[in-house]
Amino acid sequence: MILNTRYHGAKEYTEEDIIVFRKGLPGFENCTKFILFNLEDDELFSILHSIEDTSLGFVLVSPFQIMKDYEFELVEDKRKELQIQSEEELIVMNTVSINSNLEKITTNLKAPIIINRKGKLGEQIILSNEKYSLKHPVF
Repeated sequence: MILNTRYHGAKEYTEEDIIVFRKGLPGFENCTKFILFNLEDDELFSILHSIEDTSLGFVLVSPFQIMKDYEFELVEDKRKELQIQSEEELIVMNTVSINSNLEKITTNLKAPIIINRKGKLGEQIILSNEKYSLKHPVF
């Protein structure tokens, strides 16, 4: 299948590439099916793109590339809901706010996106840890 995105051109994907966010993402609850792909020529950033709304995509970054000691406990109820059986199944990403000034590019460490890479289920959660901010500098 082909997804014609507004900013990233045509992206080929298969049914197995689709990640289902049963609750959608905050503010975009009507979009529940996404694909994840790397941003071309950039190993730091990825794109989580809706296949239902071709204009909706989120720039993501791994929090572990930004903060080496980033950690949180994923509660058992959430593990069951996302059908996570082992840590190897987890992908943890955070949304990025883009700015033409590199020093103003930030990531939201307070609300990671959790994806079960095997079960293709995802959800954005909100952490109670005050250590993490909504606008943590990327660079």
